[in-house]
Amino acid sequence: MGTLYKALPYVAVSFLISFCLTPLVKKIGLAIDAYAIENERTVHHGRIVRIGGVAMYTAFIIAMAIFVHPDSTFNAIIIGSLIVFLGGLLDDMFDLGAGVKLGFQLAGALYVIIFGQIQLVEMNLAFFTVNISSINYLVSLFWIVGVTNAINLIDGLDGLSSGISIIVLCVIGFIGYQMRRIDVAIVCLILIGAVGGVLSFNFHPASIFVGDCGAQFMGFMIACLSLLGFKSSTFVSLLFPLIILFIPLADTCLAIIRRKLNGQKISEADKSHLHHVLMFKIGLSHRNTVLLLYLVTTLFAGDALLMFFNQKAGTIMLIALCLVAWLFIELTGMIRKDFHPLIGLCRKLTGHPKKSKDARFDANKIKD
Repeated sequence: MGTLYKALPYVAVSFLISFCLTPLVKKIGLAIDAYAIENERTVHHGRIVRIGGVAMYTAFIIAMAIFVHPDSTFNAIIIGSLIVFLGGLLDDMFDLGAGVKLGFQLAGALYVIIFGQIQLVEMNLAFFTVNISSINYLVSLFWIVGVTNAINLIDGLDGLSSGISIIVLCVIGFIGYQMRRIDVAIVCLILIGAVGGVLSFNFHPASIFVGDCGAQFMGFMIACLSLLGFKSSTFVSLLFPLIILFIPLADTCLAIIRRKLNGQKISEADKSHLHHVLMFKIGLSHRNTVLLLYLVTTLFAGDALLMFFNQKAGTIMLIALCLVAWLFIELTGMIRKDFHPLIGLCRKLTGHPKKSKDARFDANKIKD
């Protein structure tokens, strides 16, 4: 209980700043026409400001100045995050091209890798260790840019990226605290408060969006903190972040595979992301889709915690969760409608699940 009381100021201060700034940012966004444009992929209606990340980032910087003693690592994170945040903000206002956006992300990532020494040297993947010192810059760059885009890509529903980021930051902060990385835990708490203040206005029905500036900032910070929190572990340095970030990373990987198979550009948007599938194929409401994805993220985050304390039990749970996730992918055709190898194998071996004309999913429908 004493630890919770000590944690409260970090969350409370950044939350209050973010909460108070968000209405002001909303007014500024409306004044400069920085609102989300409706198109065939959007699920919102009306003029909704999409620069909520400004309140989030401002609250983070102020709280960091109050609570965190600066050093080369965190100075690099602040400057790197500023680069990524500004790239996202410019995109929110002027719709930058994919190449320009990637340029900002690469610049921010390279800055923290070079000047903050935030990088992986070993990949401890539970059962074996791979020394990657010869390519650690490349792997670290890929990780930071990948997670940044993963959080950005999943930002398709009210409060989705913000809520998932808070869950992920809770786990990273807790494990960081357990590993005596108090600095990582404090920064996670500050971020939780900053994101939570905007989430109060961003949850469905949202009156403001976090925008690319907010989503990319959250993704960038999660990527950097995950490397800081776990790189000193003798047990697992990369597996924990992969488990915790399963939902956004899996959705990103599936989007890349799906678009390549369909002859689309990787940067070309579609309406087959996980949240779209839950809403339009399963029929869940906007709010229930977000809550379900919160729940699934919590399950994977809980598995990461379980694996931290009990590797065997955590591995068993991870296999079970991944199996369920894979069956869902096949059933809903998130890769392709005709791609369901595991279900096909089960049908050959057991005769189940049987096909029918009125089956809910394509994998179980009788073809005409």
